[in-house]
Amino acid sequence: MKREALDGTFPPLLRGTISPKPLGYKALTTLPEMDRRLGVPRRIRDTEDMMTTQLTPNIEIVNPDLRRGHFKHAVFDFDGTLSLIREGWQDVMIPMMVEILMATGTDEPEQEIHDLVKLFVTDLTGKQTIYQMIRLAEEVEKRGGTPKEAVDYKWQYLDLLNDRIKERLEDLKSGKIQPIEWVVPGTYDLLDALKERGTRIYLASGTDEKFVIEESELLKTTPYFDGIYGAQDDYKKFSKKIVIERILRENNVSGEELITFGDGYVEIENTHDLGGVGIGVATDEKNRVGIDEWKRSRLIKARADVIIPEFRETSVLVPYLYGEK
Repeated sequence: MKREALDGTFPPLLRGTISPKPLGYKALTTLPEMDRRLGVPRRIRDTEDMMTTQLTPNIEIVNPDLRRGHFKHAVFDFDGTLSLIREGWQDVMIPMMVEILMATGTDEPEQEIHDLVKLFVTDLTGKQTIYQMIRLAEEVEKRGGTPKEAVDYKWQYLDLLNDRIKERLEDLKSGKIQPIEWVVPGTYDLLDALKERGTRIYLASGTDEKFVIEESELLKTTPYFDGIYGAQDDYKKFSKKIVIERILRENNVSGEELITFGDGYVEIENTHDLGGVGIGVATDEKNRVGIDEWKRSRLIKARADVIIPEFRETSVLVPYLYGEK
C-alpha cells in the first residue's frame, strides 16, 4: 500500500492545555460529519484496497467510517506502545531461535531460517511470549531435534533479554534516567487527556504480569490504570481478548465505547471484532520519531482505524476521537 502526500491545508494544530473537564459530547458520529464540524478537508486518495485521509501529516485515518464519541474505556498494550524499556527485544529473540534451529543439523541456509523465525515471531507479537516458544519447539521437532519445554526456551530468552535491558532498569531505579526517557513520546499527555475525559484505562500485555507491573511503576504510569493485566503461568487462562471482553462485561458497556491503543495486531484485531476503535501505534522504537512502515502495514491488515507514530499530537488526536468542536 502506498502513501502519497495530500494536497491542501491540514487543520491547525490545537496548542495549549487540554481542558481538564469532559466536554460532554457523547453522541457517536462518523468521520464525514466530524470533518464538516472541524473544517477538515476531505482529500481522499486511493490505496491498493481502501481509501484513507490524513488528519495531520502524522495522523492517518484508515477507516473513513470511524465512529467516535465519549469512550468510557481504553485498553493499552505496553511494550512498544507506551514503554520502550524492552526496545530491541526482537534482536534478542530472533538470533536465539535461529541458533537453536541451526543446531538441529538442518541443511537449510541460515538466512532462510532467519526469515522463517522473523515471520512467526512477528506474527505472534502481542500474544504471550510462551506462544513464540511453543512455535520454536515445534520447528525444532520438525527438523528432527529434541525440543526443550517451551517454558525453558522462554526463560532462556528472558535471561538474554535481561542482559540487554538491565542497565535501563537500574538507571530508572536509581533516578539516573528519568521515566520520560523510556516512554513513547507523548505518553503522559495522552494518558492525562483520557483521564480528564473520564475514561477508565487498562493495561493488557503479553509480557509476564510481574514484569509489566514493575516496569509500569518505574515509568510512573501505574496511577493512570484502573487495571493491569499481563501474561500468567497458566497461559491458557489469559489473552488480550479475554481481558477486553471482561472489561466490557463487568462494566456493562458495548464495544462502541471502547478504544484500544497498540502496536501489535492482536489487540487491534480483538477490538475491531468487538466493535471498538483501534488506534495503531506504528512507533519506530529505536529512533522514536516517524512511522515504522512494517508496523503500519501489519496494523492496517489488523483493521486499525487510525495510524499514528507516537502521541506527540495528542492535542489534535484526542479531541478528534472524542467528537469535540
